[in-house]
Amino acid sequence: MRRTIACLGLAAVANGKVYFSETFDEGWDKRWVASTWKESEGTQGKWALAAGKWGEDQGMQTAEDSKFFGMSAAFDSFSNADKELIVQYQAKYEKDIECGGGYLKIGPKMEDQTKFGDPTPYNIMFGPDKCGYTKRTHLIFTYKGKNVLKKTDLEYKQENEGTSHLYRLIVKPDNTVRVEIDGEKQYEGAITDDWEILKPKEIEDPEDKKPSDWSDESMISDPEDKKPDTWVTEKRTVDAAAKKPDDWDDEEDGEWEAPMIDNPAFKREWTVKQISNPAYKGVWEAKKIANPEYEDDKNVYKFADFGFIGFDLWQVKGGSIFDNVIVTDDLAEADGFAAKWKALNAVEMEEKKKGDDATKADDEAKAAEEAKSGTKAEADADDDDDAEDKKDEEKKEEEPAEDM
Repeated sequence: MRRTIACLGLAAVANGKVYFSETFDEGWDKRWVASTWKESEGTQGKWALAAGKWGEDQGMQTAEDSKFFGMSAAFDSFSNADKELIVQYQAKYEKDIECGGGYLKIGPKMEDQTKFGDPTPYNIMFGPDKCGYTKRTHLIFTYKGKNVLKKTDLEYKQENEGTSHLYRLIVKPDNTVRVEIDGEKQYEGAITDDWEILKPKEIEDPEDKKPSDWSDESMISDPEDKKPDTWVTEKRTVDAAAKKPDDWDDEEDGEWEAPMIDNPAFKREWTVKQISNPAYKGVWEAKKIANPEYEDDKNVYKFADFGFIGFDLWQVKGGSIFDNVIVTDDLAEADGFAAKWKALNAVEMEEKKKGDDATKADDEAKAAEEAKSGTKAEADADDDDDAEDKKDEEKKEEEPAEDM
């Protein structure tokens, strides 16, 4: 029995396949095709090979600011039917992007990769996106020609400039999805629950109308509550104690009017007391009926054709580096690429800490020097004051006394 299980395990590993992988070593520029989609507008950004300020592992970098960037790679078409799809890559921002994306797109085979851009159809879009205070990790699925966003945003994790982050997406045949960032689960759930892929099973009955006598106000004004006759409504009143000045000239100064003051008798605006509505029935809702347009689909996870992967981005601040891209159905292969990120990230985090510590020490030294300079300036000022006082005393002693 044990031997049988072992054989099955080996068979599962043997059946795993890597559909695409890229570490941006020699010849990478022959495997990737740059887009010219925005070239005629003068906004097409250039790519370069770079490792960043920490580490030696090179990746593909957006090399300019305020540009559109497009780069894609093709591979043999495949379908993810009846198997897991794992899409994984690294993203490192060398500086604050301010506004822009670091996501990738994966979709059906393209006829002309130089035209790759926003209009290009894709199956899945996945990765970080930021503009000002709006931040999220995108995960968009295309269903029947419509790009469908997740109902609630995935958390944005692309922080700490200069350090790499690992993005992993797993799409499963049971129509569920798992998202991991830096090796930690960020989301796991069903596509049909968290994306508006299918039409709702039930809808409100358009023939059902709220009854005319339906009361949906839980509180009403008390009909017995009346404003007291003595209730003061004026916030301001004439100052009764004010007197016209004796030198007031009506012809020159105009007619004299007493000034206004806050009314001491004013309490607040009177409002009628609220009581529970005895006729309240609750919030009215239309009756639900079966949606005649609802169609179930047990294969929302499945795409007939994957043939390209690419980055189609706008960035205010470039410098983003993408590396170690893999598309596979074999978790072990993805883990192997994740190990590359883990080793690199350890170096980056150590170097970042050194830099942060050095910056902190410099700031503290600068603050101490400024404080020292401020103390010395105060002391010098005190010495100057003492010297002036001494001169004044000496001058007084030299002056002859007045005759009595």
